[in-house]
Amino acid sequence: MPYVRIEITDGATYEQKLQIYKETTEMLGRILNKKPEYTFVVIEEVDNKNWGHMGTSVAKIREAEAKAAAKAPKVTKAAKDKPKAKPKPKTVKA
Repeated sequence: MPYVRIEITDGATYEQKLQIYKETTEMLGRILNKKPEYTFVVIEEVDNKNWGHMGTSVAKIREAEAKAAAKAPKVTKAAKDKPKAKPKPKTVKA
């Protein structure tokens, strides 16, 4: 009887959790031949202030990432879609 506990920081949607339940159950059936009716998957969401990484909290890391993204120059859709110039072929002198 497999019991799988998955801990994540907050932010997963209900649909994403359903996909995790489904694919984890399928994986255990495929790899270990475990029956789905005996497989349990629990997702525990931990507040990102209570999850530490690299000596700080995930909340602080996400704050810093959001500030960096806000400072980054904005690229418009037109600029993204604009084809890039092809480099000129190099000529070789003999």
